Order: sequence, then structure tokens, then C-alpha cells
Amino acid sequence: MNLNDTQKVPAVEAPGGQASESQIAQLVAQVYETAPPELRISLLEQLLKPLGILSLIAVADGIFAKIRFSSGWPNMPIRFEDAQKVQAKDVMALVERVQQVSVNSVDGLTKLLSASPVMAGSAAAVLLVAVLVQRARTRRADDD
Repeated sequence: MNLNDTQKVPAVEAPGGQASESQIAQLVAQVYETAPPELRISLLEQLLKPLGILSLIAVADGIFAKIRFSSGWPNMPIRFEDAQKVQAKDVMALVERVQQVSVNSVDGLTKLLSASPVMAGSAAAVLLVAVLVQRARTRRADDD
């Protein structure tokens, strides 16, 4: 998958007005692909937090487990070289797994993207933030 902002951003509304988990994963992958290296590292660090080593081994042929071990388990920053090896399809697989474990970790991407002036011009990033905010509001309303 080679996505960029000049391509049509995928429709993300599923029946009931919610984006599906796979649509969110696709948007995160698109954002990752267009993000500057520092933001790529931050996105990966946010997404890797809730996953244990077995989950990391099982996702994307173990690329994230290799990154974690080469960066220093568990709290060392991800190296630039490692983030460059990660492709959009790997990020999609990671996001799909993280959503099974911790939706809040994916929703936490909202803060990262909102704080990045570089991503303010990205249609995919703006759409992803909107989708994640809407999903969080819906979950809170359902809890009440």
C-alpha cells in the first residue's frame, strides 16, 4: 500500500455512523506513511505500549518485536532506522491488534496528531482525529 494525501481519503463511516476498526487502521497507516520521522516514532511508541512480547511477535512477521528488542525493552525510544523499516501494512496490522487490547491507546493518537503542526495539513490526519474523537464520544455516551 502506498498512500498519500493526493489520493482519495477512504470513506470511514460504517452503518450506525461509526468507522470500523479496519478503516481506522487504514487511516492510521496513511497518516504514518505521510508523517515526518519524529512523529512516526511517537506513533509507534504510543501503539506499542499496551502490547506484550507475544503479541508483538505475532504482528507483521515480528517486526515490532525486533524493534522493541533493538531499542531496548521496554522503555527505550525507537530508533529512526527501525521506524523507517516499518511499512503501512505493518502499521495496519499493529493498529488492528492494539484495538483488540486497548482502544484507548489508539484514541491517544488524537493528542499526538493534534499537537503536530506538520500534520495539520494532512487530510488523513484531520479525518483520523475526527473519527477518534467521535468514537470516544460515542463510547462515553454508551457508558452513561
